[in-house]
Amino acid sequence: MQIHHRTLAELEAGLPAARQSSPHEGAVELIVRRPGVGRRDVMTLGHLDPLVGLIGDTWSQRGSSRTPDRSPHPDMQINIMNSRVIELIAGDRSRWALAGDQLYVDLDLSAENLPAGTQLAIGTAIVEVTPQPHTGCGKFAARFGVDAVKFVNSPAGRALNLRGINARVVAAGTVRAEDVVRKAGRADAAYRSARVGGEEVTIVRS
Repeated sequence: MQIHHRTLAELEAGLPAARQSSPHEGAVELIVRRPGVGRRDVMTLGHLDPLVGLIGDTWSQRGSSRTPDRSPHPDMQINIMNSRVIELIAGDRSRWALAGDQLYVDLDLSAENLPAGTQLAIGTAIVEVTPQPHTGCGKFAARFGVDAVKFVNSPAGRALNLRGINARVVAAGTVRAEDVVRKAGRADAAYRSARVGGEEVTIVRS
């Protein structure tokens, strides 16, 4: 079946509606783990852990070009995307997980609202927003179209973090679909410095 990729004009026209998320708190709309290449498990309950991220996800096995030894990047442990934005880009919810993020939330993820160091309470866990940029890659373009990459990586798209944000787990806990996600404040500078120096299921296939 041919998938219609939305054009840049369609995406830009839908942006005002996609920007209606609250800046203070919202809901977890989707939890996804990546147990292997090309696999997505849509979960009703997830466990976040400071050492491995989302338990059952392969973050800890994924090398990063942004680390000197290509080890998993500690500041890219959890990928979070706005649920209204992925709905605009992907359409049907059954395709959201193809974006490759673990959490889809109805919260304003803009850089102005969630600068690096902001902590988010998600279910009983806490994660911290990191400064690592989250950009659309070749797989994202293949799944949603070249215009989707242009949309999220435009100057406005980057400022609004339309592709999403990176975060790390700072307090273990459980996350359920429809749990509240809210801003929990900012980490103090000493804590941030120490961290930077240290380190039922539906299958969706691409």
